[in-house]
Amino acid sequence: MAKYELPKLPYAYEALEPHIDAKTMEIHYSKHHQAYTNGLNTALESLSSELQNMELTKLLSSLDKVTENVRGAVNFHGGGYDNHTLFWNNMKPNGGGTPGGKVADAINSVFGNFDAFKEKFSKDTGAIQGSGWGWLAYNSQSKKVEFTTMPNQTSPKTKGLIPLLGLDVWEHAYYLKYQNKRPDYIVAWWNVVNWDEVENRLSKV
Repeated sequence: MAKYELPKLPYAYEALEPHIDAKTMEIHYSKHHQAYTNGLNTALESLSSELQNMELTKLLSSLDKVTENVRGAVNFHGGGYDNHTLFWNNMKPNGGGTPGGKVADAINSVFGNFDAFKEKFSKDTGAIQGSGWGWLAYNSQSKKVEFTTMPNQTSPKTKGLIPLLGLDVWEHAYYLKYQNKRPDYIVAWWNVVNWDEVENRLSKV
């Protein structure tokens, strides 16, 4: 059976300050992401050997093959594991700014310009009721990027989308520093976005 481990964080806990504080990073990574990792491994134990060894991206896009009694756990913990792995790499010290290359072209062709995209992403992600994520994703059917929100830890991969840039708006992602001010957290997050990573993901689709 494939056994997942907590992936290495690509920077120190304090590396994204003042935008993302060190204590939040430490708890978010070492406690929450670890819990999704453990939960995923436990859920996999209930699956057939074929599903146990399936690549996680394929498993998340094939949840109909998972028995109903464990499907929710695979969706939640598998999505939580994968979403957070993408999330850490979505950010970097001295990030932010505006994208260039294929990402800029893709955003402009759908949203008109980067500012319009940023406004929609921020507003709609901020408006998520309860916990969830905002995503810039690639739709292989339309061959265009699109914005979507997903509840809880459900991955865009369950909708056949390829996630490019995701923002976690669960309270554990920001509450220590920003309390209930989710919009302030979203504004700050744009300063650490790793557009090179987004470009790299888009170039692979």
